[in-house]
Amino acid sequence: MSSAPARRRHGWILALLALAQLVYALDLNIVFVALPEIGSELGFPGQTQQLVVSAYVVFAGGFLLFGGRAADLLGRRRVFVLALVLYAVSSLAGGLAPNAAVIIVARAVQGIGGALLLPATLSLINTIFEEGPRRNRALAVWGGAGASGLTIGALLGGVLTENFGWPAVFFVNVPLAGLVALASLFVIPRDSAQGVRRRFDLPGALSVTAGATLLVFGLVEGPELGWDSPPVIGAFVLAVALLALFALVEARSADPLMPFRLFRNRSLTVGMTVTFVYMATFGVLPYFLTVLMQSVHGYSALQTGLAFLLPSIAIAIGTQLGERFATRVGTRSTLLTGFAVGVLGTAVLAFGFDSEAGYGLLVPGLVVSGVGQGIVWTSMWIAAATGTPAHEQGIANGIASTTLNIGNAIGLAVFTALADLGTEGLTGEALRAATAEGEFLVVLLTAAGMVAGLLVTLTLRRRPAPPAGPDDDAPAGPGDGEEALAAR
Repeated sequence: MSSAPARRRHGWILALLALAQLVYALDLNIVFVALPEIGSELGFPGQTQQLVVSAYVVFAGGFLLFGGRAADLLGRRRVFVLALVLYAVSSLAGGLAPNAAVIIVARAVQGIGGALLLPATLSLINTIFEEGPRRNRALAVWGGAGASGLTIGALLGGVLTENFGWPAVFFVNVPLAGLVALASLFVIPRDSAQGVRRRFDLPGALSVTAGATLLVFGLVEGPELGWDSPPVIGAFVLAVALLALFALVEARSADPLMPFRLFRNRSLTVGMTVTFVYMATFGVLPYFLTVLMQSVHGYSALQTGLAFLLPSIAIAIGTQLGERFATRVGTRSTLLTGFAVGVLGTAVLAFGFDSEAGYGLLVPGLVVSGVGQGIVWTSMWIAAATGTPAHEQGIANGIASTTLNIGNAIGLAVFTALADLGTEGLTGEALRAATAEGEFLVVLLTAAGMVAGLLVTLTLRRRPAPPAGPDDDAPAGPGDGEEALAAR
């Protein structure tokens, strides 16, 4: 296959994988603005509307390791297509839901689809695009699509809900996911035959999936139900028992779901730790910005979505800078740069959390923090994929994605509890002022938490930047001779 056709083929593959990430990111935000209308029409009490979000988060977090290993053993394209089909079918069910129970089940199935989709997409990128500049570039395009999806989700959710009603935020995923699934059958290489038959490790899969799901359930529902409530305590106790059982099963398994030897790869270990720190710090900022804009300043859902345009553009720019820096100076230096920029920008951003301040005071922090966030996003996935064999990319990305999800759940649980201190019993202007003050402190604490990312990154080995190839400035695309494509 000549160089130009190979590059065009890889370009189409990358476009599909980026579109899949757009669908995934879109679904994270699009439902938020429709929650009040869903609750009103389906008879959700206000305090239970959060279950529409929690059902997705809990099942997505619990099934990520399962999804990663399934991609390795069953085939990355097969799992990728299955995930998109689950997205399309569950979105259709959600839009047609006649009652609260159906929509919660639909969101849970969407969560499982997301848990299959994220590691499958990443493992396709990390096996089709060779390690080095081309993979870095592909991850930057993928990351930029995700950043765009978060903003589009907030905007589209507002527009669809206001003009077509809440079912439209579910229906929009049906044609998108269906078209990507269909196109992937023609564009993405077929899964190659397994040379050696490998066992799935069902006991490990069941124990870790149940344990991770219960852990995320406890973290998500703790602030709502109370940390001392029987369901939350029971979830944590069972989660610890099941995860301990999982460790025992894996230690004795001939073909474990999660081979512990993978953690000898320092790049993966640092990468997964950084994903945890990233989502516990950078990842919670959109939540507090939404509360500031809507609860303190009174923005509408559409105005809030428009306000997120600027930070999303900054994040998208950061993802591209992350690729360029990683290619030229190495992953370690890029992560250090991203976290340093993030600490500075987030500290500046905190001063915009004032009940009397306007959007303009947020802008400098949003831009600088967003650039740092984008740099870290691209480079942390590069770190997590580096040095892992192709046949184990799925589980490696499942591990990193799981720590990403758990980091977000823990970060939100801790920081929302801190932000709410001192707001009990307040109303009106006093509540708005106390909310802004609590969030000011929390945003400063997230900046301090980013310093942990700096310290973890320092343990990453220094590696020389890969030499620039003759086509390193060409449009994003992998090299020729990729084994999966050649084998097709």
